[in-house]
Amino acid sequence: MLLACSTAKQDVPSGNKFKREFLERINKVRQKGCNCGGLYMRPVAPLVWNDHLEDAAINHAKDMSKKNYFSHDSKDGRKIVNRIEDAGYSRKGYKSYQVGENIAQGQRTIAEVTEGWFKSPGHCQNLMEPGFKEIGIAYYNTYWVQDFGGREEFSDEVKKLLKSGKARIIERN
Repeated sequence: MLLACSTAKQDVPSGNKFKREFLERINKVRQKGCNCGGLYMRPVAPLVWNDHLEDAAINHAKDMSKKNYFSHDSKDGRKIVNRIEDAGYSRKGYKSYQVGENIAQGQRTIAEVTEGWFKSPGHCQNLMEPGFKEIGIAYYNTYWVQDFGGREEFSDEVKKLLKSGKARIIERN
């Protein structure tokens, strides 16, 4: 009997090199602007790394791998916003809050997965969304997850009013 095994190596750096390579690739395009399908996306501010978003991405990549599925919705019914908030990326105390996610499977390098996301109109629009200010990305056992966040703080004047009790936040669902 002949057994064949694949020795193809995934070329995925870890730690700071992983973060740096992703941020450089994404922010280079965000700085120039790009065409997402038929929609031109103007240049936008660079993204910065957020450890809470990275934790959410790692958890989702591991969950998809261990439970053998590929979806933005977890098998337990949680949506993107639930997973991101569970990882500590909170909306509390912010004037505005938005999150998003890109997923992929099977790409072998950061360059390959990033190029694929930029070639896909919906994924590209997430990457170029001006409201997204922060990002966390994970790779686990062929699964890639990119979680985005954007929070805007209240002005100093509004913060003072909130602290003094002269104003309050009303949450809407």
